[in-house]
Amino acid sequence: MSLNKPGNRAVALCVAIGLALAGSAYADTQSGPDVSPAVQHDVLHSLRGVMPRPDDFAKSPHQHPQHPLPWLDGPGNPTDGAVQGSTTGVFAPTAGSGVDGVGNGFSGPQGTFTVNSAPPDTNGAVGATQYVQLVNSGFAVFDKATKAVTYGPVATNTLWSGFGGPCETDNDGDATVVYDKAAGRWVVSQFAVTAAPYFECVAVSATSDATGAYYRYAFPYGSVFPDYPKMGVWPDAYYETFNMFNGNTFAGAKLCAYDRNAMLSGAAATQQCFQLSTSYGGVLPADLDGSTAPPAGSPNYLMNFGTSKLNLWKFHVDWTNTANTTLTGPTAIPVASFAAACGGGTCVPQTGTSQKLDSLADRLMFRLAYRHFTDHESLVVTHSVKVGTTRQNPYTGVRWYEVRSPGATPVVYQQSTFSPDTTYRWMGSVAMDKQGNMALGYSASSSAIHPAIRYTGRLATDALSTMQAENSIIEGLGSQSGSNLSRWGDYSAMTVDPSDDCTFWYTNEYLKTTGAFNWSTRLESFKFSTCQ
Repeated sequence: MSLNKPGNRAVALCVAIGLALAGSAYADTQSGPDVSPAVQHDVLHSLRGVMPRPDDFAKSPHQHPQHPLPWLDGPGNPTDGAVQGSTTGVFAPTAGSGVDGVGNGFSGPQGTFTVNSAPPDTNGAVGATQYVQLVNSGFAVFDKATKAVTYGPVATNTLWSGFGGPCETDNDGDATVVYDKAAGRWVVSQFAVTAAPYFECVAVSATSDATGAYYRYAFPYGSVFPDYPKMGVWPDAYYETFNMFNGNTFAGAKLCAYDRNAMLSGAAATQQCFQLSTSYGGVLPADLDGSTAPPAGSPNYLMNFGTSKLNLWKFHVDWTNTANTTLTGPTAIPVASFAAACGGGTCVPQTGTSQKLDSLADRLMFRLAYRHFTDHESLVVTHSVKVGTTRQNPYTGVRWYEVRSPGATPVVYQQSTFSPDTTYRWMGSVAMDKQGNMALGYSASSSAIHPAIRYTGRLATDALSTMQAENSIIEGLGSQSGSNLSRWGDYSAMTVDPSDDCTFWYTNEYLKTTGAFNWSTRLESFKFSTCQ
């Protein structure tokens, strides 16, 4: 999933990598964390003052290499045990005025974006007054009230201009953005993996203005490839998870905590990491939604799936005495039976072409959204599953879960696979507002339609384990065809506006015309009328 882009490497960083971990897999239980400092940190005084390079998007287009996970959901071809094959007849909330995000031909104050890689890794987050959208190797900032682009598009490594080393010279993608609601800060991360030693580059805004100052860090991972990084905000740390690879050989999931308190002030920061065995991959960290913090001292919750189960870990970090840092689990949480969509690989059809699209069904989908209510804690998450009853009819649906009481005895409070017809649905993302209403966005395609962006939702008062009828954000006007290009999405993002804690914002991929390396993205907002 990296971009092959040359760049000079700072000698200082290469020397400092001696402090990094080799990244070899441990047993399932590791006695204590591996601790290493960021090898470099500094301050970017104003993103607005950085001039983007004119050739940032002028590279030859290419498909990111895929690093699939081992078969983790068990043998066989089990029937889905939680299909919602029809809807309640009530439509999910009406979408507002959507706009195109960063994609082919997208223009803004800093120029025009040219697609040079796939998939787009579409994600975004909403803050106090802005929406930040990231795609593979580029990003833009939008005014939240008007959805007008106010900054960008620029290459993601613009955030590390003047930083030195691979964080500045590489622009390798797999970036995510989250909004730290309690602090009013943006947190952007992107890996630098053109060549070993590998780094995760993290930038934390100094204010709620995404175009202002940033505190910047480079965390080291040695010679083991840190694929598919995903971040979650928690009171005691920024948690980042990876799928580690020795070459093309899976080396297990790596679970890391970055020192949030230090990074909020631009101070020197360390990371504490646990390396899991090859039995576990695709782990997501919990990302806090809402204004209510988790219970005092609560660990971060991390999750992946296995054979008809979810696995839950608890990561407690102590920055004063690292000997007190613990990772416990996994606790197995039984769920309704399922099989991964497309066997975890490629099978999603599109109209007008024989080219099939990737399901990326070997892992949970970003985000694992956490919310603390007055009387309970909830985690919501989704992944793509097979719905058809035969191998010849393997259309796909979006399985979603609400898990309650993760800090005590975790239990699946509700779950279902949204699949009201034989259209393939996948690449989902789910979140919950302050009332417990949920919104679920995803891609949809079939041999009769171009890939579309759609969504559904449910009120907290609806019957458990049901979603309302489907709504469309935008119906695609083209299919992805040519260059044997199967990669799609990699992830999408459903987030909740911290200003009202009601409005959902969703972003995903679509095409305006049939072709290869010509993807577009869309961002949309909506809310339930009952949420005020």
